[in-house]
Amino acid sequence: MTSPASRPAFVATYRLQLNADLTFADVVDLLPHIAALGVSHLYLSPIGTAMAGSTHGYDWVPPPEVSPVLGGIDGLRALRGAARAAGLGIIVDIVPNHTGVEDPRQNPWWWDVLTHGRDSAYAPYFDIDVASDNGADGRIALPVLGDAADLDALTIDTSSGTAELAFYEHRFPLTPGTDTSDARAAHDAQHYRLVPWDVGLIGYRRFFAVNGLAGMRQEEPAVYDATHTLVRTLIADDLTDGLRVDHPDGLTDPVGYLARLRADIGEDRLLLIEKILSTDEDLDPSLPVDGTTGYEALRVLDGVLIDRSAAESFTAVHQAITGNSGDRAWIDEHEHAVKLDTLREMFGAERARLRRAIVATIDSGAPPVDAADLDAAIGEVVASLGVYRADYPTLRQRLIDTFAEVERRRPDLSAALDAIESAVAVDGEASARLAQVCGATTAKSVEDCLFYRTARLVSLQEVGGDPGLFGTSVADFHAFCVARARDWPSAMTTLSTHDTKRGEDVRTRIGLLTRHPDRWRALADRMVSTTPPPDATTGLFLLQNIIGVWPLDGAPVSAGLRERLHDYTTKAIREAGMITTWTGVDTEVEERVHAWVDAVLDGPVGADVATLVADLRTEIVDACVVHKALGLFMPGFGDVYQGTEWFEDSLVDPDNRRPVDYSQSLDHPKTAMVTVALAVRRGHRESFGPGGRYVPLAAHGAASDEVIAFARGHAEELDVVVVAARAAVERLGDPTGTTVELPEGRWRSPITGAAAVGTVDVATLWSAGPVAVLERVA
Repeated sequence: MTSPASRPAFVATYRLQLNADLTFADVVDLLPHIAALGVSHLYLSPIGTAMAGSTHGYDWVPPPEVSPVLGGIDGLRALRGAARAAGLGIIVDIVPNHTGVEDPRQNPWWWDVLTHGRDSAYAPYFDIDVASDNGADGRIALPVLGDAADLDALTIDTSSGTAELAFYEHRFPLTPGTDTSDARAAHDAQHYRLVPWDVGLIGYRRFFAVNGLAGMRQEEPAVYDATHTLVRTLIADDLTDGLRVDHPDGLTDPVGYLARLRADIGEDRLLLIEKILSTDEDLDPSLPVDGTTGYEALRVLDGVLIDRSAAESFTAVHQAITGNSGDRAWIDEHEHAVKLDTLREMFGAERARLRRAIVATIDSGAPPVDAADLDAAIGEVVASLGVYRADYPTLRQRLIDTFAEVERRRPDLSAALDAIESAVAVDGEASARLAQVCGATTAKSVEDCLFYRTARLVSLQEVGGDPGLFGTSVADFHAFCVARARDWPSAMTTLSTHDTKRGEDVRTRIGLLTRHPDRWRALADRMVSTTPPPDATTGLFLLQNIIGVWPLDGAPVSAGLRERLHDYTTKAIREAGMITTWTGVDTEVEERVHAWVDAVLDGPVGADVATLVADLRTEIVDACVVHKALGLFMPGFGDVYQGTEWFEDSLVDPDNRRPVDYSQSLDHPKTAMVTVALAVRRGHRESFGPGGRYVPLAAHGAASDEVIAFARGHAEELDVVVVAARAAVERLGDPTGTTVELPEGRWRSPITGAAAVGTVDVATLWSAGPVAVLERVA
């Protein structure tokens, strides 16, 4: 970890999803609004040239340069200047793990590799599998065919002036000297093989299971140098104040990569990593970074507003409707099974490559280990680790313990487990590939599958979340914040991103159902009795999301929202893979589910949802404001994802990357809280930056369990106090008599101007809203 003293004290960032419809010039026009919120920095999604038509930028293509679509390097310089004039810095998202190869013509490095194979100067750039036993005769397997018979559909296309192999809209290069008189014969003479998408062959490491994103070998100095020319330009020309690194867990050597990147950008710039931490995992303190982008903070923030006493009721509803509990035990059992299935179905080629790396380490004189046992043992280890990858220094013991635990459970795999453990005991190909396979399997199994297969409380089913953990106690929230202030004071706190399964206000509203378990039970029963879903779990899952996005005033769902819900439904049921899948679409089942969604929206269940949302409107507003405030005042610095200064109703991508309507009124409760919180942070930078303190404050009285109170300060002085209500104030009955003892000194609210000192009644503090903010005045 870099010395906290050298880190700049960020106030907050404002995250923007750049694309052809939101360019650097467009951002310049938004600067007055963004600066008025009080943030200190813009946070830009990837700015490199990406695949034509890309709406996210993570499919960048070489050579590394600022995207002309966004305005090019000159447009970035203009934005930098305008941002500085507005008092704003800039941090930028970079993507070292992969590059876009969906259309090989757009990626000159990949095109050259396909043209020349291992003789290409760019062959070492990609993590290519060209072993003779890779299933493609040592060629690069490209899974693009529908089936093997599609090879007969190949043609030769010369429209570009150069002969290319054509498969419908796809184009591939031909090695110089290829005889083009027969397309099938030409294909067979190449360095690659076109293979069916479902045979489990792929000739390169991917980002998760996305064939259009090919992994880069950043462990090679030449590859790092070639892919980081743009980063070095940004640093040399002082065009950025920091970087967010996308998915470093996909790299062969993330520790070494981050060390080199830190050396390149220097000690005075922020370095954050997109790292998903499990509930029992800490970020390795040896990493030269300022922290993560904050999914672990999101989990704690969401959890602390949930009424944990409702767990039994929600479990009972889930059991009654779906036939299973959806609780901790169910999650653990099914997570293990789903990981085994995912590894077999999605990452068979990656597992085979890992197996070959393990076999290569076995002494030639040692007894051979059965390949099927090795595959089974790999699966058990990957399914049991519980983290994305366990080769970070602080997680080595976890890996050792996992081997021991699996061997106790599966003694029949003892020889295979010993071979794997020996192979990964030292840094090398086997160790790295186990880590990479584990991370990809975990992401596709948990976030992109299991979290769509259960529905006890779907707001818990978030990136970095744990649906088996029903909420977070106030004490655990404080403990998390104390540790974060000490260990990672410059980490980011996120509430919404382009990757979240639901936006912050949608999750908060769904979590608010735990305050009304009887109404939730009645609504679920109403669904079953009047509008039974084609699949029980799917129905319970979608019902909560419908509640999460229903118009706040209880009005009927608009045509636009209806369409978005149908798009979400398609993605949700295919990700779940229980009644239909992406690769095996059951049209009849999907039509029944969509008809059911319409019946819910237009029928008695929809009417009940509208009434529920209208009845809870005040509570919803208060909860969303509290959620936002805690995210901005807790240790680290907050990120305001585009448009979340207002209420938002985003679902999973691409829904959460919709254009933002910046003409909305600034007279809004969330906007007001953002501006107050960030003004306070700006006025007390030392208290909220590196070296700042977080001190929990105890509440006393009948409603004490519903109070989140803490002070922020530096050295021996505390100068900001925050007192937030976990539940709507009106639900606390009469909170009079519940008090908080303020730190020594006199305090004043920047919201109301009221003064306070000593022991203060929370009813007084919350007279103007569910979050009281106090600054020391003497």
